[in-house]
Amino acid sequence: MEESAFPDERLELNFTCCHPALATDLQVALTLRTLGGLKTDEIARAFLVSEATMAQRLVRAKRKIKAAGIPFRIPPAHLLPDRLIAVLAVVYLIFNEGYDGRGELAAEAIRLGSSLVELMPDEPEVLGLFALMLLNDSRSAARFREGEFVLLADQDRTLWNQAQIETGRAALGRATALRGRGPYVLQAAIALLHAEDTRDWSQIAALYTELAQLTGSPVIELNRAVAVAEAEGLEVGLQAMDELSELDSYHYFHAARADLLRRLDRRAEARAAYTRALELAHSEPERRFLTARLVALQAAAGR
Repeated sequence: MEESAFPDERLELNFTCCHPALATDLQVALTLRTLGGLKTDEIARAFLVSEATMAQRLVRAKRKIKAAGIPFRIPPAHLLPDRLIAVLAVVYLIFNEGYDGRGELAAEAIRLGSSLVELMPDEPEVLGLFALMLLNDSRSAARFREGEFVLLADQDRTLWNQAQIETGRAALGRATALRGRGPYVLQAAIALLHAEDTRDWSQIAALYTELAQLTGSPVIELNRAVAVAEAEGLEVGLQAMDELSELDSYHYFHAARADLLRRLDRRAEARAAYTRALELAHSEPERRFLTARLVALQAAAGR
């Protein structure tokens, strides 16, 4: 390919690493490890598997590359769409790791997203991912206060980056105009609803329902249950969460259940759920947040 075909060398390397001879999840994991700046345990958390399982997957992927003689070669332009799903997943998971505290990774992911838009300006999912990252990152300055985690509902909206929100809104509008209705477009639409002054929980729940049907992801089902709890009632949301037993090793699952149980005044169950979330959480601000919730529950029980 001509040198000018890729607007960014790192993006070029991502397309090179994401070889379709490997399963998509292996393409993503190996590229995250090789180029994305993520450690094996961080990649394992993103895939909801143990570190040992992910290490084995990475070893198997490397062996397959060697045995099959898979070349490390820049793909021609007409083959880029075959690799796009994996590249989008790589960029999004880099962003998520950065959003959880490693800010330099979030900035790198947004830069890669911008380069993707330059490379493939008429691809709705590229625009959707770019919009999603901008909309989520726009709240980064408000997510922590004096080192403590702040829930979205409690954030100081004056700290939100309005320029990023408007750029994200425009990218989402372009994706929608191109009839985009893929996973990243839907997630960006949800993120934009969260940026409105009043959140339309029914619409958010409806979008999560559509997204869950597309992806089959239990994490998406968890987010849908949270929205359902707000739109239709705490008990309804809790019932939906309780059907997601496969998320037992996912700390956000237990934290979300704990919040609903606390609001339903089921304190003993809430304490158990917060305790389990605390056991699984890795981020220190999140651990302090969960600990504070536990302390508040114990104090309430003593009154």
